[in-house]
Amino acid sequence: MLSKIMKIIKIFFFIFIIILNNNSIADEKFDRWLFEYKKYAEENGVSKKTINIAFKDVKFLKRIISYDRKQPEFIEKTNIYINKRVTKKKINSAKKLLRENKKLLNKVELEFKIPREYLVALWGVETHFGKHKGKVDIISALATLSYDKRRSQFFSNELLIILKLLDKKIVKIESLVGSWAGAHGNFQFMPSSIQNYALDYDLDKKIDLYLSLDDSFASAANYLNKIGWDKNPWGFKVSVKKELNKKYISTDARKLKKRITIKRWKKLGVIMPENKSIDSNLKGILIRPDGNSGDFYLVFNNYEKLLHWNRSLRFAITIGIFSDYLKNV
Repeated sequence: MLSKIMKIIKIFFFIFIIILNNNSIADEKFDRWLFEYKKYAEENGVSKKTINIAFKDVKFLKRIISYDRKQPEFIEKTNIYINKRVTKKKINSAKKLLRENKKLLNKVELEFKIPREYLVALWGVETHFGKHKGKVDIISALATLSYDKRRSQFFSNELLIILKLLDKKIVKIESLVGSWAGAHGNFQFMPSSIQNYALDYDLDKKIDLYLSLDDSFASAANYLNKIGWDKNPWGFKVSVKKELNKKYISTDARKLKKRITIKRWKKLGVIMPENKSIDSNLKGILIRPDGNSGDFYLVFNNYEKLLHWNRSLRFAITIGIFSDYLKNV
């Protein structure tokens, strides 16, 4: 009996040693990558002081890699994804927040031409109205994803941008917590979005997307305005009365297909909702997020702008549907 116990202990010991060695190797590789990245950042204009401060407590976050491989936007069925994020409770909370922030939202809407219901819908889906902004160290998250090969170039560039923003004192290191992907604040801005669209709307000489609703709402509205938002609706659910050629149906946010007029869609067998009155010459795209099954949606320019925020068909539909519940509040 004792010999069996000793054998089991030895097996567990060897497994532990293997795991420990693998982790050590991974840490060594990350450390080598980090050494080279620091040189790269300095060569690209970031001060050594900022580099030392930013990377002082940086860590390789292994769990981040698994999050990147299992994003709900790409693995959940559309109805499940929507129903988790657009609940009756959240709709009621959104309506209350629309009323409470009416003065600010009206001002932002007037200046940037972005309907306030879209801003509150984005706020609700991204961070549950600021309640869940994320607690991950953004520098560590971006460094981990830069080191990982899957989207290394994208995240390496985002990491360099946040270092430059720190260098220019546009953001502060102590405020840099957020999502596993390195997004920050009420609306989960990536560093490039902070650089391109963030505003000091309350004029306190700093951009605060974490605590300031003025800066947060104005920055989100500025983002959508600058990328080409228009006055048309985002889209709506439709039905199809006959088999459509797959060349007309988009199932991938990165490979959107035919953009044709509503008049033409009707001829192809797409049935519009009865309560929708819309210009028959408006061009839209027919999407089916779940591929060969599930609902069809006819979507327009503003839907495509929401894809800039998150390149997921389900995400953009969810924002559109949520915003529809908040009209005329």
